[in-house]
Amino acid sequence: MKKRATKVPEEEGTLCCCEYVNRFGERSHVAACCCDCEDLDDACDRFLKREPQKPESLSKVTEVFSDRIRVPWLWGGARKVDLSIIPPLILLPVLLHVAALHFLLGMVALTALPGLVLWYYYFTHRKKGRTLFFLSLALFSLGYMYYLFITEVLPSGDVGPVQVTVVTVGVILTLVALVNTKREPGVVRPNQDSVHSTVTYYSSLPDRDPATHGGRQDVMMTVANRAGSSEQDGVVKESSRRNWCPVCRVSRPPRAGHCRICGVCVLRLDHHCVWINSCVGQANHRSFLVTLLLFLLTSLYGISLVLQSVCPKQHLFTALLYCPGVYNQYSTALCFTCAWYSSIVTGGLLHLLVVQVINVSYNVTEREARTALREKTARSAYWGLVVDTGVYSRGFRGNWAEFMTMGEKLNPPPSPAPTDLVALLGVNIQEKCDNE
Repeated sequence: MKKRATKVPEEEGTLCCCEYVNRFGERSHVAACCCDCEDLDDACDRFLKREPQKPESLSKVTEVFSDRIRVPWLWGGARKVDLSIIPPLILLPVLLHVAALHFLLGMVALTALPGLVLWYYYFTHRKKGRTLFFLSLALFSLGYMYYLFITEVLPSGDVGPVQVTVVTVGVILTLVALVNTKREPGVVRPNQDSVHSTVTYYSSLPDRDPATHGGRQDVMMTVANRAGSSEQDGVVKESSRRNWCPVCRVSRPPRAGHCRICGVCVLRLDHHCVWINSCVGQANHRSFLVTLLLFLLTSLYGISLVLQSVCPKQHLFTALLYCPGVYNQYSTALCFTCAWYSSIVTGGLLHLLVVQVINVSYNVTEREARTALREKTARSAYWGLVVDTGVYSRGFRGNWAEFMTMGEKLNPPPSPAPTDLVALLGVNIQEKCDNE
């Protein structure tokens, strides 16, 4: 296959709804998705001839599919569809309907589904790549459970309009809180006084995730800040060296951290949450807890309504474990299976909420807790559930007061630029030599 010359991407404003700029920088059309498929043709030809595939064949075919699966869009041309959102749309309904056939199949399916999710999590976490699989699974689970609640539980007559309204409002509020959580985690911005130029890259940098900005990278070039006392001129402070991020090229404030998945530095970074496909930081930590709380309340209330409908003769706390005759009808078996699936998801998120509340009570982020446990510099109790570093804690009331008001401190002083770029380069080289 001939190597194509990379072209500069054209302006998106000139593209029609079905056109797009492909991975080679060339203008293409969604109708041509099946044209010029040398990589796929070569893989199929080797398969039919029973020849071994090339080591890079699978990755090339995946790149072709991910680049050409587009949906027409009115503004800026056709949009790329992330392939990771498709498996949950197929996997979840199939496993739930199979699990509703027999209780043994239900045990296998409800055990296999969390196992597959955990395997995929560790697979993607090891590669430090972005994926929409978990966000797609979360949104589709919420929507699909609500759909089955309306189509299967509501017609039985055991649920009134007030209860349906409560569930509907809970789902809507959860989605609104989720949208608010995904807006902005609180990215560390460079000192604008030290920026003298901006260079735009359309190919991914080696230390950045190409999915972060759609293949486009804006790198700000800084110059040294020559103002200051003579004794500080040409010397990099210890805090600047320790907090300097070579990827984002900014000096991070205290408690800020760099996310290797998102490729940015975040103020008061707690963790990268795969379920929202975003970081949890100073700007969205409160709304993240609100989202968890709303989801848990809505889920618990919905599960109780479903169990009261399919197992009216059983106590609410024992209906999940013993519900005779529930598999006699497929509709009741499907509702019972969905209640079990929702209970598994609710249990996992309840554990996450408990950990978050404990960390806030001790003024510790998840990132700081993991680092402290790894370096053995914190006190831990209850099998690591409670971690107290003792660095930022102001007491229970003071910690919660700081947490509730930290969103108002989103405009901190700009991150200081290094006093001398040459000195900073020397420090980085010295640190690399020391590490080696």
